[in-house]
Amino acid sequence: MQLMKKTFFNSVILGGMLLGAGLSASTAMAEDEQVFGWVEKATLQPWDIEVKAKLDSGALTSSLDARDIEMFEQDDEEWVRFRLKLEDQASGEVFSDQIERPLYRELTVRGAGGRDERPVVLMEVCMGDTIYEEQFSLRDREDMNYPLLLGRSTISHLGLLDVRETFLQEPGCGENATVVPHDPEDDPS
Repeated sequence: MQLMKKTFFNSVILGGMLLGAGLSASTAMAEDEQVFGWVEKATLQPWDIEVKAKLDSGALTSSLDARDIEMFEQDDEEWVRFRLKLEDQASGEVFSDQIERPLYRELTVRGAGGRDERPVVLMEVCMGDTIYEEQFSLRDREDMNYPLLLGRSTISHLGLLDVRETFLQEPGCGENATVVPHDPEDDPS
C-alpha cells in the first residue's frame, strides 16, 4: 500500500512538472512571436505607401486594391498590368501608378455572387519590422474599407493574431529590414 501511494505521488509530481514545462514553453513561444491586431498599418514596398490592412483569417490568399487590370505577354510569359491608387495614410497623398508584374497564378473565387477569376502576383509588404514577399490577388476594392486584405497564408508568416485588438504594430522597415522571400512550398495545392 505504501508503495502504491509513493508511486501515485511521484506520478502526480512528474505530471505537474511536465504540464508546467509545457505551459512555460508555450508562453515563451508566444512571447517570441509578434502579435498583430485584426487591422494594422502596412507599407507596400518598394514605394513605402502606408495603408490600412485587414488581417482576415477567413480568406486564404491576400488581396490588393488594383484598377485597370489587364493581362499581357512579355518574353513568352504572362504578365499583369494594373494601376494602384492608394491614399498614403502617413502623408495623406494619393499614390497612383501603373505597375507590371509577372503573373504568379490565377485564382478562382467562388461566392454568393458566382465565380470570379483573379490574377495573383508576388509583391512585398512591410509588417512590423519585416518585409514579406507574398501572393496578392488583384481586385478592385475601391468600395471596401481596407485596400489591403491579408489572408491566412500571409498571417501564418507574421506571428499571432489578436482579433480583439487593432494597430498593435507600426511598420518600420528600413534598408536593413529582414526580408522573408516567398516560399513556393507554402502555395495552396
